[in-house]
Amino acid sequence: MRHICKLGVRSYECDGYNHVNNAVYLNYLEYARMEFLKDTGFDYAKFVSMGYAVIVARVAIDYKLSAVLYDELTIETVPVKRRATSGVFHQRILRGESLVAEADVTWATLSPQGKPCPMPPEFNSQAFNPES
Repeated sequence: MRHICKLGVRSYECDGYNHVNNAVYLNYLEYARMEFLKDTGFDYAKFVSMGYAVIVARVAIDYKLSAVLYDELTIETVPVKRRATSGVFHQRILRGESLVAEADVTWATLSPQGKPCPMPPEFNSQAFNPES
């Protein structure tokens, strides 16, 4: 499954060089992953209310081009790996056809006790699994 999310660069996200600050890209990626969850029917509020968590364990990001004020960005999110208690999303941030940044984000599911655990069955969507 390939999920698409769009957003525009806002003034407060830019640094003194008028480029999007490198840390802001992490916010863009997280926003796109939350949109992925919402659009695939994952009930995040219920998941959290049951005491579970999906955490980011690792982010490997490569910056390719600068984004600037008012750029319209597209963020693609694709699940590329799935394990018993974790997985990896590959995400790309694009301005038109130009690659701005790409990242591999490793996530893990935690139990109400804070320990790694499999995704509870009622939340274990096929959307998390890489395409065959």
